[in-house]
Amino acid sequence: MTNTENSSARPAAPQAPVSSFLRGVIIGLDIGGTKTHGIRFEDGLPVADESAGSSNAQNVSRDEAAANLADLFSRIGGGQVTQVYAGSGGIDTDEDAAALASLIQPHVPGARVTVVHDSRLLLAAGYASTGVAVIAGTGSAAWGRNAGGGEARAGGWGYLLGDEGSGYWLGREAVRHSLRQMNRGLPVDQLTAALLQSCGVSDPNRLIALFHSPKTGRRFWAQQARHVVDAAAGGHPESQALLDQAGKDLADLALQVLAQLGISGPVILGGGLGMNVAPLQHSFRRHLAGSGVTDIRVLEQEPVFGVLQLVAEQA
Repeated sequence: MTNTENSSARPAAPQAPVSSFLRGVIIGLDIGGTKTHGIRFEDGLPVADESAGSSNAQNVSRDEAAANLADLFSRIGGGQVTQVYAGSGGIDTDEDAAALASLIQPHVPGARVTVVHDSRLLLAAGYASTGVAVIAGTGSAAWGRNAGGGEARAGGWGYLLGDEGSGYWLGREAVRHSLRQMNRGLPVDQLTAALLQSCGVSDPNRLIALFHSPKTGRRFWAQQARHVVDAAAGGHPESQALLDQAGKDLADLALQVLAQLGISGPVILGGGLGMNVAPLQHSFRRHLAGSGVTDIRVLEQEPVFGVLQLVAEQA
């Protein structure tokens, strides 16, 4: 859950077959609340893999988003780019897509720029053209498509209205747990101790001002989710319950979209939490299975690699 993760090594990812649709230079972007992940494909093959800070203008200022995109393109390269395909959280309207495209276009003059909600990348990266993709990262959302071309979404309302099961939600719930412990006169437990140390404060009461401080924000509190994961692994029952609730809430998002589309699956779980936190995955699977959903998958490659399939479908 770091803000920037840079690598100049070529990514170890499945090589896409070269077709006429994939010739030339295609840049795929996966823009989350914490980072922007970019892959440069040349004739369908990944040749550069770089990350920078978030360029989602709903999470950072427009100036910061522009600066992070400039940083990314300075390392991933521009030049004669055929197409940029970007998936980002918070793309709810055509205006949202156009605003992000306007930040990307100056780096790739003449290229076709497509911007979609980032859950579309996830479904494609799971080798599915129909089904439901569930993102569990800094935020949370579900999106799906059926064989008739119908689309539906659930969640993705942002941290003030929802984002249940996300990193931010877990971080906030860790703070709420610590404050309840304090109000009940209970001693500092494993989760609270880790949270206090990470936040640099001496007692739970100081978390209140810190939580509302402009010096912290969505990304900061999403990063505190790791303490819930660690405490759960150490046997902390309240943290284990939080991960179980996160899995249930994410499963509920998937069920809403399945019902809207009239399909039974597949359901693909992705995002930083979804791909890496086993107890959350187990809860997600269990709650879906209890509702009769059997085709449940955890994403095995980064969502940005779904770009090649989406470009081919678009052609």
